[in-house]
Amino acid sequence: MPLKRLLPLLVAGLAAMPASAEELTGTLKKIKETGAITLGYRDSSVPFSYLDGNQKPVGYAMDICYKIVEAVKAKLAMPNLEVKLNPVTSATRIPLMANGTIDLECGSTTNNAERQKQVAFTNTHFLTANRFVAKKASNVNKFEDLKGKTVVSTSGTTNIKQINEYNAAHKFGMTILPAKDHAEAFLMVETGRAVAFVMDDVLLASLAAGSKEPDAYMISKDAISKPEPYGIMLRKDDAPFKKVADEATAAFYRSPEGPATYDKWFTKPIPPRNINLNLPMDAAMKKAFAQPSDSPDPAMY
Repeated sequence: MPLKRLLPLLVAGLAAMPASAEELTGTLKKIKETGAITLGYRDSSVPFSYLDGNQKPVGYAMDICYKIVEAVKAKLAMPNLEVKLNPVTSATRIPLMANGTIDLECGSTTNNAERQKQVAFTNTHFLTANRFVAKKASNVNKFEDLKGKTVVSTSGTTNIKQINEYNAAHKFGMTILPAKDHAEAFLMVETGRAVAFVMDDVLLASLAAGSKEPDAYMISKDAISKPEPYGIMLRKDDAPFKKVADEATAAFYRSPEGPATYDKWFTKPIPPRNINLNLPMDAAMKKAFAQPSDSPDPAMY
């Protein structure tokens, strides 16, 4: 075949080839080269990410992460991509994302402007507010009732920062203790070491529902934050990987499968103890699913 006719065929053939590892960057390149994607999970953030009766990480955020994994498999043409699971805490999740240990953080992480300086987020999957849980017998119903009392919040969260700022601004004289995780913080209220646990309302609902005496607890109606978005965390400045995650989550939320998955974890009994959080989608959540956004601004929701 003459060279003039052969060259266009060669060019067309090269254009049809899938992107090579050399052309990939960031997280996609790392996944392609290692043959694995690593998900960071929480062990007690019910129902987002926690260990079931078989010590297997399950939850609403885990289901969303697996949707992103499926999109990555398709993007890289790697149907047998290995999925590794790595435990994280409130304190370790950002460092482990930044240093490349995990590729997705599947939990209950608030997407805010401060964190977006260090990491990125895909589309919002939940909206929450900062409230407290206490025993009904303690007779505390609102934040003003916590003046001079000992409260706890989880180390490394926006919640402990907010309650410290609130305490200082209102001169409430609270003693604020840091706990290593949500389970330890709730235990401190359960055992009387703290009067209240300040945290995102949905996490408080899950801990109370799963406790020995669910009816013994109340969650404050007043909050010290506006509705805050949760998102799956990604590495910062990695546009190609974020594009895959954003497209996968947006399609999932807009499809019937998105609301069905929400209902599975928030309105029905969940493993291992068949607790039911009874938190149906409100108008803000329905809007967040219909109009997917990675905005950290509460006013967007």
